Amino acid sequence: MNNPWPHELSLGDLYVSPVIPAVLLGFLLAGITALLMNRLKLTRWFYAPSYIFLAIWLLYIVLVDKMWIHF
Repeated sequence: MNNPWPHELSLGDLYVSPVIPAVLLGFLLAGITALLMNRLKLTRWFYAPSYIFLAIWLLYIVLVDKMWIHF
C-alpha cells in the first residue's frame, strides 16, 4: 500500500524535502525558457520580463511536482 502523502527523498544518508529538487529543476527549465525567449526576442512584448520569469518558474515547479514527484 502506497502512502499518498509526500515524503522525503533519500540520497544516501541524507533526507531531502521533495520540494527542493522541484524548485531547482524548475529554475533550470525557466532559465532555459528565458534564454529562448530572449533569443527569439519575445520578451520585448512584456512589461516586466522578470515577473514573467517568476511566473514561468512557478509553472515549472507545479509541473515537475505534479508529473515527477507527485507531491
